[in-house]
Amino acid sequence: MSAARVKWLEQERFIGTSPSGHTVPFDSDREQNTAPGPMEMLLLALGACTATDVVTILKKKRQPLEALEVEVSGKRREEPPRVWTEIAVVYRFRGPLDEKAVQDAVALSQTKYCSVSAMLSKTAQLTTRVEIERGETPAR
Repeated sequence: MSAARVKWLEQERFIGTSPSGHTVPFDSDREQNTAPGPMEMLLLALGACTATDVVTILKKKRQPLEALEVEVSGKRREEPPRVWTEIAVVYRFRGPLDEKAVQDAVALSQTKYCSVSAMLSKTAQLTTRVEIERGETPAR
């Protein structure tokens, strides 16, 4: 079993250590705002998880990906527990990509590979949007 550790530093600031030994700061105090809060980290985790999947899938499909940015935004319940109830994931691609290959990669990530998406979809309605800036056409 993997084990993460979270250590209280001061006020509402914490440092988390991942099972692989990497450290991440957390701050739940919105006035100090020295680091992301735990719920923000969930959005970041979703973005990183699905971006990793999509890049891997597009590489396997030999797609000429030049850039990818994933923007994740959400809405939370007003009452505790303030879980995410709506999450929108926008994928911004650049490159002379095949649109079907891109759509397939996003769908595979969201429905099969991204564990964070699978967990968050239990409490939130997830929507996706794909934007492709064509970039340069490769020489033939």
